[in-house]
Amino acid sequence: MDHSRPDAALLFAARMIRLFCYGALSVVLVLYLAQLGLSAPLIGVLLTATLFGDAGISLAMTTTADRLGRRRMLVLGALLMAAAGLAFLLTKQPALLVLAAVVGVISPSGNEIGPFLAIEQAALAQLLPDRRRTHVLAWYNLTGSFATALGALIGGWLAQALQTHGMAALDAYRVVLAGYALGGVILTLLFLGLSPRVEAEPSAHPAPALRRFGLHRPQSRAIVLALSALYTLDAFAGGFVVQSLLAYWFHLRFGADPGQLGSLFFVANILAGLSALPAAWLAARIGLINTMVFTHLPANVLLCLTPLMPTLPLAITLTLLRFSVAQMDVPTRQSYTLAVVAPDERSAASGITNIARSIGAAASPLLSGLLLAQPALLNAPLVLAGGLKIVYDLLLYRRFRALKPPEETSPPPT
Repeated sequence: MDHSRPDAALLFAARMIRLFCYGALSVVLVLYLAQLGLSAPLIGVLLTATLFGDAGISLAMTTTADRLGRRRMLVLGALLMAAAGLAFLLTKQPALLVLAAVVGVISPSGNEIGPFLAIEQAALAQLLPDRRRTHVLAWYNLTGSFATALGALIGGWLAQALQTHGMAALDAYRVVLAGYALGGVILTLLFLGLSPRVEAEPSAHPAPALRRFGLHRPQSRAIVLALSALYTLDAFAGGFVVQSLLAYWFHLRFGADPGQLGSLFFVANILAGLSALPAAWLAARIGLINTMVFTHLPANVLLCLTPLMPTLPLAITLTLLRFSVAQMDVPTRQSYTLAVVAPDERSAASGITNIARSIGAAASPLLSGLLLAQPALLNAPLVLAGGLKIVYDLLLYRRFRALKPPEETSPPPT
C-alpha cells in the first residue's frame, strides 16, 4: 500500500477542500444572488439550471473518464469549478449567471456535485485491495461530512463578521465566492499531482463504439441500470425529508425554534458522519448488501414512527437514533457499486448511479412542500419517505442478495 499513499492522500485532501468550499458557498449563495437583485423565481431557475447542468456535465465526464483519463477529467472539473466561482463573482447579468451555472460546477446545497465523487471513488478503488475498499470509503465520507459542516460554519460566520466590521453584504458574500474560486485552483494543482496509478487498469479495451455510457460489458449495463432504478427510488423518498423540510416539519408540528433545530441537526449530522466507520466493520462480517438493507430498514421504521411521537423530545430522540444508522448504507452502497463492475467501468458506474440519485431527489421536495401546506397531511411526507425507503430496501435485497463483490467470494489473504 505504501506506493498508493501519496495518491490516496491527494484524493482525500481534494475531497476535504472541495466539500469545505461547497459548505461555505451553500450558506451565502442565495443571499448573494438576492443582493444582486435577482427575483426569487429567477433564483429558482438558476438553481434548477445548476442541478441539470451539473448532471449533464457529470454524465459526460464520468462515462469517459476511464477511457480518456481520470486525472484529466478531475483537472477539467476543478477548472470548471474555479471558472464558475469567477463567473458568479464578476457578472451580474442573469443570462451569464445561468450559463455559468449550466457549464460550471456550483454546489448550492453543500452536497457533492459534479464529476469528482464518481471519479475519485473509482481511483481509490483502483489503489486499494478489495478488502480495504469499504473501510477507506467510510473515512472518505466521514471527512467530507466534517469538511462540509466546517465550511458552512466558517462561511456563514465570515460573511457575518465582515458585515459587522462595516463591509457591505454584497462584498462580504463576494469574499466567500472568491474563496470558492480559489478552491477550484487548489484542486487543479492537487489533481495534477496524481500519478498514473489512479487510472483504469490496462486491459483489452473494446472499441469505443461498443461502449454505452462508459460500460462495455452487457452484465455491467444490466447491473447499473437496476441499481440506478433502485437508487432513484431511494433518493425520491429521501427528497420528502431533506434537512430543510424536516426542520420545517419540526417547526410546524412542535413549534421548534431555529436554535433548537440548529442544535438538532448539528448533532444529527455528526452522528451520520460517524456511522460510516462501523458500517465498514459490519460489512466485513455480514456483507455489503446485508449491511445496506439491515441498517437502512430500522432507520426507515424510525422515520415512520416519528410523527406518532407526542412530544418534541421524543421526536428528537427518534430522529437522532435514525441518523445514527441511516447513513451506514452510504459507503457500503458506493463500495458495492464499484465492486460489481469491471475496473475500467467504475467511474461510469458511479457517475450514472449518482446522477440517477440526483434526478430522483429533484421532484419530491416540491410534493413534500404541498403536503406540508395541508394541516391534515402534515405527517404524510415522513410516512411516505419511510414507506418508500422500506420498499427500496426489500427490492434491493431481493434483486442483489446473490450478487457478491469480489472480497465476499474470494478466500481471505493468508
